[in-house]
Amino acid sequence: MFQDEARFGRISEHRRCWCPAPERPTCLSLVSQENIYAYGAVSFPGGQFESLVLPRCDTDCMQVFLDEISSRHSEEKILMITDGAGWHKSKSLEVPKNIRLYFLPPYSPELNPVEHIWDELREKGFHNRVFSCLDALEDHLVNELRKLEDAPEVTQSIVSWPWIINALMIWK
Repeated sequence: MFQDEARFGRISEHRRCWCPAPERPTCLSLVSQENIYAYGAVSFPGGQFESLVLPRCDTDCMQVFLDEISSRHSEEKILMITDGAGWHKSKSLEVPKNIRLYFLPPYSPELNPVEHIWDELREKGFHNRVFSCLDALEDHLVNELRKLEDAPEVTQSIVSWPWIINALMIWK
């Protein structure tokens, strides 16, 4: 599995949108410092996406995420490939017995396919939207994450990079 976190906040992002001529679309704008975080992991080769929405990016939340993934896949051994964030390498992080962490090289987000899942989520689910409160943002984020979790063919199409597939074929 590849794993990553992403911050979602109440800062709206404008994108082009269609409307009939001669109308001009109106998009609200908001800048706020309220954020929540999505933790996600995608498995290969099936593209199954697992996610949790948590309040922070820290060791405690990473522990919750790892424990949840471990319990969802209790009969499997998982090699979880992640970046080198401090909370991934914390001495107080207790990695479950069925998970082994493997760290990507520093400053290489381009090697983590979950980054593209976040791009897809932001592009398709969050453009031209303003949320009245953090709870509304969280509800929308959970719904969008569920859509991805229920569509492994979509996540597989996003993350099935040739070098990952080739690396998996070596181990078969």
